[in-house]
Amino acid sequence: MKKGKRTALLLLLILMMPLLSACHGSQTRGSLKLPEQFDGSKPIHLVFWAKNDTNKVQTAVYRQAIDDFQAMYPNVTIDLRLYADYSRIYQDVITNISTNTTPNICITYPDHIATYLTGSNVVLPLDELIADGKFGLGGSEIRYDSPKPEEMVPEFMEECRINGITYALPYMRSTEALYINQDFVEKLGYQVPDVLTWDFVWEVSEKAMEKNEDGTFKLNGQKVMIPFIYKSTDNMMISMLKQLNAPYCTEQGEVLIFNDTTRSLLETIYQHAKTRAFSTFAISSYPGNFLNAGQCVFALDSTAGATWMGSDAPMMDIHEEQVVPFQTAVRPIPQFQPENPVMISQGPSVCVFSKEDDQEVLASWLFAQYLVSDKVQLSYAETEGYLPVTLKAQNSEAYREYVSRRGEDNQDHYAVKIEASELLRAYTSHTFTTPVFNGSASLRSAAGQLVENVTRSARRKEALSDAYFDKLYSEVSSLYRLDQIGINAQKEASGSSQELPAESWALLIAIPVIWVLIAGFKVYRLRKERQKIRK
Repeated sequence: MKKGKRTALLLLLILMMPLLSACHGSQTRGSLKLPEQFDGSKPIHLVFWAKNDTNKVQTAVYRQAIDDFQAMYPNVTIDLRLYADYSRIYQDVITNISTNTTPNICITYPDHIATYLTGSNVVLPLDELIADGKFGLGGSEIRYDSPKPEEMVPEFMEECRINGITYALPYMRSTEALYINQDFVEKLGYQVPDVLTWDFVWEVSEKAMEKNEDGTFKLNGQKVMIPFIYKSTDNMMISMLKQLNAPYCTEQGEVLIFNDTTRSLLETIYQHAKTRAFSTFAISSYPGNFLNAGQCVFALDSTAGATWMGSDAPMMDIHEEQVVPFQTAVRPIPQFQPENPVMISQGPSVCVFSKEDDQEVLASWLFAQYLVSDKVQLSYAETEGYLPVTLKAQNSEAYREYVSRRGEDNQDHYAVKIEASELLRAYTSHTFTTPVFNGSASLRSAAGQLVENVTRSARRKEALSDAYFDKLYSEVSSLYRLDQIGINAQKEASGSSQELPAESWALLIAIPVIWVLIAGFKVYRLRKERQKIRK
């Protein structure tokens, strides 16, 4: 081979190497071939992002889990970064993906993971890891008592699957509960049923709006009364639609929420918001504050917020002089069909991010598993109305003892908190989750925005009409870019929008360019040889 040709081919290979390696990387990134052994001699540094509601007890659980894990794996160091809310974690992960500086382990939601996965495989798929005999759930080489796959609550595990692949482990689970001032309900001439209907809640709420001649409310003798306050209007609209088996979206992400059932529900909400019998957290403030001050009959919030509910609640945002003693009842959210109750399952999960070092990723996976071990699960469950995510923990002697001590005190064994946890346990098979896809978090926010806007319109005495709903749907769709979610879903359903990774596009572009270069080089060589012959 002549020197010029060798040089040209070498240049071509050099040009192709990064492209070929990029193509190879796009195939392997996001997966992990587990090492045969965990290397206990190699220093490993992990970063763990978690959410905390300024609850020092929860912070202590995280730090204790880290200390205990580091004691079992002395070569691993874990740095904890706490966030005030999940949206901040979400935004920071998105930002850090582009700079390849994501944390190793993160407490997050499947909705958010779906977005993390867009265009990259930064989140580790866990199915093979879960099943691994050595380092999977209940694996033989794990240095703590890890739950086996069959000891995880199957409904909670299913929530962590995206497009048939498991991308997270459930960390804690909650649902929503209706916290009721039972004294008020009975004073109005009603009894609290085991499962309340929406009609019952609306009827009692309107009854509670009756006033005395001096303008105070008959029920509480105060100038303030908001009978029904819903904390998460996202969940309110989504749950109502689910209970009625009405459209919300498809599994692929096609937006279906703007339908006749949605309009009918919003019209009902409008009627009760107009009388001020109904309000929301965003408009009026935290429902627990009104409940505890004797200014609310029905406060609807997460079971994870149970320690803020009731006149004996261990956590409150109002002064003790404002508290009005009452008996608190805890019930499932209102239903359209009480014989077949439906409620949402929610709560954080834990995911592991892909890294170059397999030992680092293995250590991350081992710590993620430790977060679902009995000790961590039981400790965290006692901080709020959370339910452990494993059957192993739920059926443990320690958890059974904890539940049996309900009402023993108003701190660790606060009755309302334990009742809220047991509510989810009793209704686990009746829970649901919404489809997860890139944009599903925006659709959830849009669902809540519909309720918020209609409630504000009722307060401003705006009239409802076809034109009103057309404008409402258009504004909410534009605000959350739902039209783009719908377009992408349609393309995916038709199989025409399978976007290739950037490396694949680079390779597709590079191949014809390389052939053009080869052809150009051949033309150049032919011309050179002809010039030599002429000479």
